[in-house]
Amino acid sequence: MAGYVTAALQRLDRFTQEYKDPRSDGLFGMSSLWPSVALCLLYTLAVTVVGPWWMSNRKPFEIKGLMIAYNFSMVAFCGYILCEFLMSGWLTGYSLRCQPVDYSESPQALRMLRACHLFYISKFVEFVDTIFFVMRKKFTHISFLHVFHHGIMPASWWFGVKFVPGGFGTFHAMLNCFIHVVMYLYYGLAAMGPQYHKYIWWKKHLTKMQIGQFIIVTLHSVQLLFISCDYPIIFAYWILSYALIFLFMFLNFYIQAYRSRSRKEESNNSSKLPDDGIAGSKKLYNEHYKSS
Repeated sequence: MAGYVTAALQRLDRFTQEYKDPRSDGLFGMSSLWPSVALCLLYTLAVTVVGPWWMSNRKPFEIKGLMIAYNFSMVAFCGYILCEFLMSGWLTGYSLRCQPVDYSESPQALRMLRACHLFYISKFVEFVDTIFFVMRKKFTHISFLHVFHHGIMPASWWFGVKFVPGGFGTFHAMLNCFIHVVMYLYYGLAAMGPQYHKYIWWKKHLTKMQIGQFIIVTLHSVQLLFISCDYPIIFAYWILSYALIFLFMFLNFYIQAYRSRSRKEESNNSSKLPDDGIAGSKKLYNEHYKSS
């Protein structure tokens, strides 16, 4: 069995060296797939087993300031990558239908390569989201959906940077950056306290935006199955599969979360007296900050 695994890994390495984009040589993390895979596995183990075990007899960390700094830094980081995707292609001539990868050494093609690499790096930085959950003992937030989503993206995008750093496949990355700008803005404002919650009335629309993202990516990817395009079809299947998996998972999450919330609200309305101003403020704080 070990021999078959070794042979398969060797074939993958040969394939990588034969079909890689040579412009990716020298970029951080691009020399081999396996460090990225190892970090993804280490992340999964840390946030599902080691972290909860280590925190089991400890009090939650008070990291409000750290969370505020991190979330607004991510707004800036994701916003910058979004701008790079737009200026290196999606606002400067890219087509929403067939868009091959530009493998040239032109300034615009190299700018797109750097944008793809930054997106890949950002997927590792986002591991911090789950680490914060562990530190605050918000273990119910560490769902299969959350860990699977964060744990698969860096290794997945290693292939994107190594083989197709540009073109058709960057559409979903650009859209994801926009969603994350909105998401981290919400998290940052929520972490700042109840006095800022009047600015995040749109919380309930976040999951809808994520669902909408995967619907758009699905529709965008499907078209490549019916037209001739000089873009590797295997990556179109990859993106489409990813979009469909997460579309169904986020839909299920949305249905379960809001159905549960509706039942809880009905129960509270029938068994509790109306909140006074102070209690209402605490309730708002719990909904937007402590549950984030």
